[in-house]
Amino acid sequence: MIEGFAAALPANAWNWVAVWRRNYLAWKKVSLVTILGNLADPMIYLFGLGTGLGIMVGRVDGASYIAFLAAGMVAVSAMTASTMETLYAAFARMHSQRTWEAMLYTHVTLGDIVLGELAWAATKAFLAGTAITIVSATLGYAAWPSVLYALPIIALTGCVFASLAMVVTALSPSYDYFVFYQTLVLTPMMFLSGAVFPSDQLPHAFQQIARCMPLSHAIDLIRPVMLDRPIGGIALHVGVLGLYALLPFFLSMALLRRRLMR
Repeated sequence: MIEGFAAALPANAWNWVAVWRRNYLAWKKVSLVTILGNLADPMIYLFGLGTGLGIMVGRVDGASYIAFLAAGMVAVSAMTASTMETLYAAFARMHSQRTWEAMLYTHVTLGDIVLGELAWAATKAFLAGTAITIVSATLGYAAWPSVLYALPIIALTGCVFASLAMVVTALSPSYDYFVFYQTLVLTPMMFLSGAVFPSDQLPHAFQQIARCMPLSHAIDLIRPVMLDRPIGGIALHVGVLGLYALLPFFLSMALLRRRLMR
């Protein structure tokens, strides 16, 4: 059993690049549409809530509400882009298109495929989050050039949520089940993690739950950078995000091996 699982792990440190490149070449044909699609939700939240509620709320934690919200939307856009890519596009390549099955007849292993898919989802998250960051900085809602330090955090956030979504992909028998993950996990996480309003305004029990959510740690890293403030507990936040990226990866590997290689 252990030997079988080891055979499904990445074969080496570079095979995944072929999977990433295959997805990139396919994406190039519809790149503009997908980028606009990934930007739509966070931009609507940013300008809809930011300008509307911003008038009533005023300043939050010493910053304008729209600047406070912009940092949250950067993290949310990274979460959404990587999740949607892993849930729908990767599931299609695995299940209906059977692209993964064709790849397994080559020199790549299941681990190479999964790692390539996660890297590609993180790339899309990076593009979406960076676009929101640039818009925010251009409009004066974030500080230049400190926003550049947010870019690696955006990429790490994409890795985290791609890894979590891969577990859902491995377990779901069809597309219909993805809505439960989106509605019951992602949406509450967005509102509890401080993306839209300060999490310290929540009841104590919800604050404790929020501290365990990966989006909270991503926002706690991104928001100070965008507002040009010092970051507290960097090692803790990065460590938690790293665990959320690694542990679901190995879990999804075990689940996918059982699903595809029995």
